[in-house]
Amino acid sequence: SGAWLVRRSHSVSAVPWLAHRGACHPLGSSLALCNLPFPPGLQIKSQQSEVTRILDGKNIKYELVDISQDNALREEMRAKAGNPKAIPPQIVNGDHYCGDYELFVEAVEQNTLQEFLKLA
Repeated sequence: SGAWLVRRSHSVSAVPWLAHRGACHPLGSSLALCNLPFPPGLQIKSQQSEVTRILDGKNIKYELVDISQDNALREEMRAKAGNPKAIPPQIVNGDHYCGDYELFVEAVEQNTLQEFLKLA
């Protein structure tokens, strides 16, 4: 189970990832983060919390897109990541894969988050 965070608004709500393609993106690019609403372990929960805390702290707008109820959505996340065993958090902007938690943290530490998220 999981959810995508999509860059669209200050609010966070659950919506299907596949509904956010092409013309469905009124604000242009969509930053997405695969997120598990009920993670199986403390590590995933901690990583997800850190990513959302950083995005909120930098005023990067997003919206949750739940993939927990649909295997096709989970497979789409894995296809975008290029890893059939990828687990959340995975970050995507539109059709462009940004990276996983480790790459996200590295971008934050190197002050290259905008480039990493493909927002610059």
